[in-house]
Amino acid sequence: MYIVCVQIHVKSEYVESFIRLTQGNHLGSRQEAGNVRWDLLQAEDDPTRFFLYEVYRTKADFPIHQQTAHYLAWKEAVTDMMAEPRLGVRYTNLYPTDADWNV
Repeated sequence: MYIVCVQIHVKSEYVESFIRLTQGNHLGSRQEAGNVRWDLLQAEDDPTRFFLYEVYRTKADFPIHQQTAHYLAWKEAVTDMMAEPRLGVRYTNLYPTDADWNV
């Protein structure tokens, strides 16, 4: 599995809009053949901070995701809502092993 974790800091006046728009990206992403998991998390101590946790079957599935209409629309819609540039970190899964994912 290939994991992408994205830290996002949103301007406070855009929190609700960001959540709504990101739900659309989530729903589209979950329809992708290469997507295994796609979570949006909001920080408990700072509601302007979010974390995306995305799991893809292979490394090659992530750039496919980045070319989808739903991702491109989301990216364009939320860019000006950011308090700072989002930070994405990519990981190769170790445990659970790919066979343990039940997908």
